Amino acid sequence: MASGGRFNEVCCPQHPEAHLIEDYRAGDQICSECGLVVGDRVIDVGSEWRTFSNEKANSDPSRVGGAENPLLNGSDLSTIIGPGTGSASFDGFGGSKYQNRRSMSSSDRALINAFREISNMADKINLPKAITDRANMLFKQVHDGKNLKGRSNDAIASASLYIACRQEGVPRTFKEICAVSKISKKEIGRCFKLILKALETQVDLITTGDFMSRFCSNLGLPTAVQKGATHIARKAVDLDIVPGRSPISVAAAAIYMASQASEDKRTQKEIGDIAGVADVTIRQSYKLMYPRAKELFPEDFKFYTPVDQLPQL
Repeated sequence: MASGGRFNEVCCPQHPEAHLIEDYRAGDQICSECGLVVGDRVIDVGSEWRTFSNEKANSDPSRVGGAENPLLNGSDLSTIIGPGTGSASFDGFGGSKYQNRRSMSSSDRALINAFREISNMADKINLPKAITDRANMLFKQVHDGKNLKGRSNDAIASASLYIACRQEGVPRTFKEICAVSKISKKEIGRCFKLILKALETQVDLITTGDFMSRFCSNLGLPTAVQKGATHIARKAVDLDIVPGRSPISVAAAAIYMASQASEDKRTQKEIGDIAGVADVTIRQSYKLMYPRAKELFPEDFKFYTPVDQLPQL
């Protein structure tokens, strides 16, 4: 077997950068440039799909089990005795001779239930697998460190998903996580702070731009309105017009202002339902921005309603 490089990677001695072709039938690794066999006896880690003659045709032919989960303590290398089908599997009283004494530890059972809860929540709000994997890792670290004793696993799982979204650059609001969780917003917020402190990690501050494209898309607004709202929100923050206001409420108010100036108008209630903020919250931020509306709009914005005719609320 030929190898090279400081990491002992398998490669062709004549063409170290060449891509290697794996022949699974022969178990060889072949150089794509010269055809040299640089590796042999390659192990096929895929499932073995083989049906034996004494098995039913509709039974699962895979004999290797599910994919290994590195987050579980046992690495999934456990044996589970299946249900008996022949007479030799039962005793004289009809009871099963072979039983699973303890197929899974309580720790692994808690982890699997939490991973399932995180996956279900992520599916409901269409989050990618990368965020689910990060949330699972965060939960695993908290669970192993036993840092949040007394807190429910569902609350920790919800907070882990919220942190994973922030760290991956696709933040979700507490209300969005709360909507797909069984835990209150207050409890998720508490676990969020405790996890950051326990793991000594941090998350980037959320900005108005983090939510703008998603809110506008859900409202069915065109790209021109989205660009205008993004510019309005950014300018309002730069000019310190909305001190102390949350980025979500500023983004909602900017969307309302941009939509009212365009042909595609949206009401405060429509925007509030999507952004998860109350009408009065949007109104308060809008009142702060309205006196300087002319400074906030981008120069190339196409007005359908002039600035001086915007709602004054």
